[in-house]
Amino acid sequence: MGHNPLPGAWPPAPLIYELYPRSFQDSDGDGIGDLPGILRRADYLRDLGVDAVWVCPFMPSPWVDGGYDVTDYCAIHPTLGTMDDWGKLVAALHDRGLRVMIDLVLNHTSDQHPWFEKSANREDGYVDHYVWRDAKDTGAPPTNWIGRFGNLAWTWDHRRQQYYLHNYMSAQPALNLRCPRVQDDVQRIFAFWRDHGVDGFRLDAVTTYLCDEDFRDNPPASPDVRAKMDGEPFLPYVWQDHIHDFLPGDGAAYCDHLRAWAGDDAYLLGEVGTGNQSIEVCNDFTATGRLNAGYVVDLAQFGFSADVAADMMTRRTTPTGLAWWTGSHDRARQPKGPDDPEARLQLMFLALMPGPALVYQGQELGLPQPKLTRDDTTDPYDLAFWPDGPGREGARVPLPWTQADGWGFTTGAPWLPMRWSKGHDVQAQTEDDTSVLSFARQVFALRRDLDLGSLPAVNWSREGQILTLTADRFMTVFNFGDTDADSGRDDAPSVTSAPPATETWDGTLPPRTAALWRL
Repeated sequence: MGHNPLPGAWPPAPLIYELYPRSFQDSDGDGIGDLPGILRRADYLRDLGVDAVWVCPFMPSPWVDGGYDVTDYCAIHPTLGTMDDWGKLVAALHDRGLRVMIDLVLNHTSDQHPWFEKSANREDGYVDHYVWRDAKDTGAPPTNWIGRFGNLAWTWDHRRQQYYLHNYMSAQPALNLRCPRVQDDVQRIFAFWRDHGVDGFRLDAVTTYLCDEDFRDNPPASPDVRAKMDGEPFLPYVWQDHIHDFLPGDGAAYCDHLRAWAGDDAYLLGEVGTGNQSIEVCNDFTATGRLNAGYVVDLAQFGFSADVAADMMTRRTTPTGLAWWTGSHDRARQPKGPDDPEARLQLMFLALMPGPALVYQGQELGLPQPKLTRDDTTDPYDLAFWPDGPGREGARVPLPWTQADGWGFTTGAPWLPMRWSKGHDVQAQTEDDTSVLSFARQVFALRRDLDLGSLPAVNWSREGQILTLTADRFMTVFNFGDTDADSGRDDAPSVTSAPPATETWDGTLPPRTAALWRL
């Protein structure tokens, strides 16, 4: 069932809701979220006030890495639905004025993808589909490259008698995106999903698409580079400066191809997975004719602070090119719960900062990071370093909709245990006009009312732990500190992220809170 993309141009700075389909809403009682489940919640997505919905992978996959190991790019995992379900979902979201983005995982496939089987067996037309190299004379891997999971980035395949590259798990062989036939395949993938109503693409691991054509060893990472590395500090991955396996000189220019294949009207959002010179890399990848925006690791990796936010604002080239985010399916949730001021502070930050912004499902509820046991956990990254892993799977525990059995997510047993507390669910927060969900809807509506998606001129300044934004129509002050701060204004604000109520305003901003004044 085909469906056209939503007519009209994207806002320059859209507010995008990231949705992990296996954990959003189950429709058939098998404990796994699915496309018909998302359809059931289309009104909820509309009422949030976001511009677009990014749907994480739903394609056929053995789910070795949460769906980021694809076996067919132009189909739906049978557990999650059908192409007819997809068409109905796209139509429903478009009818509600929401644009639709999907994840494209082009750096690698599953090792169960038919392409890999054919390439390993040197079938005509597939010999160069993946990155293969001969062993060194000693039988050792061709380079010293280390993957993101701390393992060697090369695995031997006995059928082909060569090593294949994988930037992540060995079950995720790297596609050879320099190969013309692979590029033809990728172009067809873009066209297929555009024909099925997709308005934009989140490009997974876009900074890892290419590697050095001469296959040079990575040099050691200096202490400064290691301090900025996106990766667990206990992994050998951070001991290398990844200039040859992840970011060769023509990596950013490859985005010219992505733009041509996706179309000028498609929104392209890239995951910039590097802490080293992250903003500068993002600037290159979002230059004219490339990606619309990228998002970097800084706020999640180095702390949600005035220091990091101001540094990012200073280094970025344009406000359209840098998307703000503080949580995702790959990161442990930061707030301790709906009562934590951090939950509202982050929502206000995402709503009001100049530029695109990403909200991960559950952030609008102030959900805390669930505690999972080793037996609960299925994520290979979390399990590999248990209990010291990054906690990726905790952020994927299904969303609580009601306080009924299965939390309104499923009538069966959820694929991850749901141990939420009273007041965490959507129903309870919808009925409470002081809840985090009510606040999220308020500040997202304010974003639209102020037309921040069109990027009005916004000035900013930073003093200590205070970050101030000023524009023609509003002024916002963020207190990132752990002590009270003087807002600099005696008049009561229009919106605050936490008490005191505006009628008792004395000019003081409590720790980790923000306030907005209409001018």
